[in-house]
Amino acid sequence: MSEAVSISEAKTNLSRLIAAAERGEEVTIRRANRPVVRLVPIDPPGPTRRPVVGALEGRISIADDVDDLGSEWDPYR
Repeated sequence: MSEAVSISEAKTNLSRLIAAAERGEEVTIRRANRPVVRLVPIDPPGPTRRPVVGALEGRISIADDVDDLGSEWDPYR
């Protein structure tokens, strides 16, 4: 489906026209019945990869005494 609207109509209905362009519809904006602008969606970026819980399992290890303070901390205990 193709839609052509005047500039004043585009001002009034911008949200609706953007939604139509996002759905793949062709939206043309006219000035004095002459097409001057076409609304097109920007290509979305590639899929965003989300971190996966447990992705590093078997690749890292945490020492059992990771939270033990050394003797240099005795004066502060």
